[in-house]
Amino acid sequence: MITKLSGVKSVSRALNSTRCKGRYMLQKMLEKNRKRLRRKVHIRKRVEGSAERPRMTVTKSNRRLSVQVIDDTKGHTLVSASTLEGELKKIKASVKGASELGEIVGKRLLENNIKSVVFDRNGYLYHGIIKALADGTRKAGIEF
Repeated sequence: MITKLSGVKSVSRALNSTRCKGRYMLQKMLEKNRKRLRRKVHIRKRVEGSAERPRMTVTKSNRRLSVQVIDDTKGHTLVSASTLEGELKKIKASVKGASELGEIVGKRLLENNIKSVVFDRNGYLYHGIIKALADGTRKAGIEF
């Protein structure tokens, strides 16, 4: 019986330590999101789109990517592309997928006679997926 009781004590300690790790991970995730939102606000103070040079903003999650080109003077979305669209659902939220999505957005922009945009990375670091998306858009012939 004593060994079973000592086993229960160690299990409860393990559960408590797991809870602490869970709290730590939650705090770490919230801190990361807080920093991103702070960068986003700082960037949006300076970046503004117009009719001749609209703002291209990126939204990402672990599974999906979304790009919108917005005219801030009117508040209208001029062009958008997302991996939630029918023919684009096969594109994954990876570096390769972001490059493909960037080329598609670039083609759609050229169809609407838009040749230059202001890039709004939406608080995300310019690295990996965000950089690949920007490079794909540049590859299609858009300047920013």
